[in-house]
Amino acid sequence: MEYESDETELKAAGAVALGGGRLGFLIRGWEIETRKRSILTSSLVQEWEEKLKTSHLPEMVFGESTLVLKHVSSGIKIHFNAFDALCGWKQEALPPVEVPAAAKWKFRCNPTDQVILDYDYTFTTPYCGAATVENNPESGGDPAKSSCNPRWEDCQEQINIAALAAKEPILFYDEVILYEDELADNGVSLLTVKVRVMASGWFLLLRFWLRVDGVLMRLRDTRMHCTFKEGKEPVILREICWREATFKALSSKGYPADSAAYNDPGVISERLPIVTRKTQKLIFT
Repeated sequence: MEYESDETELKAAGAVALGGGRLGFLIRGWEIETRKRSILTSSLVQEWEEKLKTSHLPEMVFGESTLVLKHVSSGIKIHFNAFDALCGWKQEALPPVEVPAAAKWKFRCNPTDQVILDYDYTFTTPYCGAATVENNPESGGDPAKSSCNPRWEDCQEQINIAALAAKEPILFYDEVILYEDELADNGVSLLTVKVRVMASGWFLLLRFWLRVDGVLMRLRDTRMHCTFKEGKEPVILREICWREATFKALSSKGYPADSAAYNDPGVISERLPIVTRKTQKLIFT
């Protein structure tokens, strides 16, 4: 659900609504926009399956829903969408999670057929969003300005989560669901991206959340933070953190074995051990 602050706060921060039916704002040189659309139609599902070379997609794919953050002067665009995320799923091609009830799962098959799980039905993705560049009118025709190639490099700097927890007014907040699957009522697979904009900068969380009831939980978080700086290139940090644990391992540590205790990934994330974590900075060249 989107959130917008009152006009006084927006005006004080120099934020201007994008207008033209677009949901978002132009603030400190950034166009920040969310688009939330309905799930793919059956014809588009078939088209996506052909493009991805698969016969399996999540139950609900919000194919036209996106989050786009564009730095107007440089043309740098950070964006998130379901198709690219599913490309990541297809390329990673993790082995299927073994589930005792797997033979009963339908997955769009005839319920009388035996189901052979020979693909990653959880739709786990390594996707972290994309940073690209667009030609922009402010480049003045200078190729050096219009052809920069943004890239992520590992760094020692860290996102200041404590500072982000401070009670700074939120000018704009929204959450976009990219895809979701209930795993035939045996759990949840969910990819969402949330953004919030303050006078000091913007922060986003791309989260893949998986719970296979009684078997496994997996959390893949990508956090990005940009601090607004006048007259300087933006500094954008990205933290990628993957966590994972089996229900058996959690139970051995005294945590509940009941799936109902794990409905909110934000609450239980600290219980899941870290598989990998790194911080990167967006380099403009």
